[in-house]
Amino acid sequence: MANLKEIRNRIASVSSTMQITSAMKMVSAAKLKKAQDAITAMRPYADKLTELLQNLSANLDVDSGSAYAEVREVRKVLVVAVSSNRGLCGAFNANIVKQGTVLARELYAGKQVDFLTIGKKAHDLLRKRFTVVANHNEVFDNLTFEEVSAIADTLMANFSEGTYDRIVLVYNRFKNAATQIVTTEQFLPIQPLTDGERGSADYIFEPSEAEIVEQLIPKSLKTQLYKAVRDSFASEHGARMTAMHKATDNASEMKDQLTLTYNKARQAAITNEILEIVGGAEALAKG
Repeated sequence: MANLKEIRNRIASVSSTMQITSAMKMVSAAKLKKAQDAITAMRPYADKLTELLQNLSANLDVDSGSAYAEVREVRKVLVVAVSSNRGLCGAFNANIVKQGTVLARELYAGKQVDFLTIGKKAHDLLRKRFTVVANHNEVFDNLTFEEVSAIADTLMANFSEGTYDRIVLVYNRFKNAATQIVTTEQFLPIQPLTDGERGSADYIFEPSEAEIVEQLIPKSLKTQLYKAVRDSFASEHGARMTAMHKATDNASEMKDQLTLTYNKARQAAITNEILEIVGGAEALAKG
């Protein structure tokens, strides 16, 4: 009977876990809808703004180009790793840390590589291996354009002052609830489009092309970073919803197996009791 009690306790434990994972799945699904709508609405604007800026930058002379487009010898690199503040979302955070490690130890091997993290999980994991110059957990408490703009201002200042020669974004790009694509994207310096990538649109500039580019650059960079954080935010809820869905299915399967084991053990115990009673009755009859 002790064995039966142990199985009953395990069934109750698994049932409790299944209720928690199911609730977390529903919460993430509700949050995902809002986050997905936000990034879906924003992405065309952000992509078009970036394309326009790159197209205009390609037409500027070297001397009149922006300080944010200055290409320098890469000696110091800042990697902006965007993760989440909470776990239970599968390999979502581990993939960011893995990609950041690849950049630091392989692609930029032999160079000074520092990290700026947006999200507690990346900060906790990366600070054990690399230099983390800043961490912004608070962004996800109130995810607004103004909050992200402040970080973008810091990044632009670091580049223009020569603190870093290249700044790279690493984040999960949202595709759907089950798929998040780890994306590495150069933030600074701005990469102008090549002749093959440039469109054939003919623009009329007022007041001048150079002045328009100078005004567009800060806004474009802030939008680019905000889009990356928004992408990561939607990806987080998609990854957590998928992870909790799998956890709920696994818990349900485990509960069914434990219930079957319990029924078999209970049936065996009843059978043993019947055999003992029959054996006792036969012994009394012979006596």
